[in-house]
Amino acid sequence: MKRLCIVLVLLVCIPTLLNGRERKEYDGDVLYDEAKLPHYDLPPLLITAEGKTVSTPDEWRNVRRPQILSLFSNIVYGRVPTPESPIRTEYEILKTDPDFMNGKATRKDVKIRFENDKGKAEMTILVFVPNGATKPVPAFMKHSFNNTKSRDFDVHPTRAGFIRNGWPLGEFFARGYAFIAVYQQDLVGHNEVSFGRGIAPLFYTKGQSFPKAHEWGTLTIVSWGAMRALDYLETDDAVDAKRVAIMGHSKMGKATLWTAAQDERFALAISAQSGCAGAALWRRKSGETLQKMVTRFPYWLSRNAWKFVNQEDDLPVDQHMMLALMAPRPVYVASGVEDTWADGRGEYLSAYHASEVYRLLGKKGLTSEDSPQVGKAIIESDIGYHIREGGHSVELYDWQRFMDFADYHLK
Repeated sequence: MKRLCIVLVLLVCIPTLLNGRERKEYDGDVLYDEAKLPHYDLPPLLITAEGKTVSTPDEWRNVRRPQILSLFSNIVYGRVPTPESPIRTEYEILKTDPDFMNGKATRKDVKIRFENDKGKAEMTILVFVPNGATKPVPAFMKHSFNNTKSRDFDVHPTRAGFIRNGWPLGEFFARGYAFIAVYQQDLVGHNEVSFGRGIAPLFYTKGQSFPKAHEWGTLTIVSWGAMRALDYLETDDAVDAKRVAIMGHSKMGKATLWTAAQDERFALAISAQSGCAGAALWRRKSGETLQKMVTRFPYWLSRNAWKFVNQEDDLPVDQHMMLALMAPRPVYVASGVEDTWADGRGEYLSAYHASEVYRLLGKKGLTSEDSPQVGKAIIESDIGYHIREGGHSVELYDWQRFMDFADYHLK
């Protein structure tokens, strides 16, 4: 109770950055000037915990990658607990619309139910599949801020090819992609502080009422939900579950990288303006920092992460290692010039430093430490990147580059 009271006071007294968005009026103590950023040394990607240099793909796969994944799981995002009672999963097609967007696609509303001796939880995903396909199609899965039970996913009344929330689904269909939306708050609240509802109670041990310090925070729960959505897609004959790209923006960009790191069934990952705990390097301390995150959103990460507030140099990982966990699968990072809170330069450097693992695995990474020209997308690479004019949003330019990247790798 004492912990909860402290958190509630913080949430009331400190201005909230909705969805990780920049707020200049609260940035007096935030670093943006490259010349003032602290010196830092990144933890090595290709040296094991035992001090041995990793020189082969097999050593990366079987030794170093599991070490890095375990560190992120236990001290940053929190690991998925093992439930005492097995969880039963059921799928139900709530409704089907074969004439979505004037017959361009079929929409299915799918409910996924979870149940064990501890309780019940459920999520609703939306599956849009282009009509006329003769074989299973590749797909984009979006970690969504929009409620899948809302009208946000209806066809836009005036913009052809768009839905009400502004996503250009018509272009996805034209390029031959299915599109799946997974709502971030179905299984856990956006800024959850009690963990008394949703999926968490199904994983509690006897007498437990709150996740342990090394157990999942909100981002891990959101990621777990996307994995369960992929479980469903493996049962859907219209979708090629081996060619699913996972995508997210801001908070959901953070969740996207962690989702794909844990579940290698995802063929490709796209993180847009994810910043702190996403693609940006912790050690730069540019824009949002760990301290800023845990004071606004205390349980997005595990409670173990709190121990590294203002001590980022003591972290045994940094986010270039997160991007390296995608290898050899393609990963794309997107930044915005005006989204300084997300530290676009730090996002690019993270991708650049992750490239040494891609090269070890015979893949193509980024070759220059210099960020690319604004508006110049790196597509024909296993690590893709762009930074565009503008701020914290997903624009049509972004969507089209994401599709270009997927076209290059998944088709």
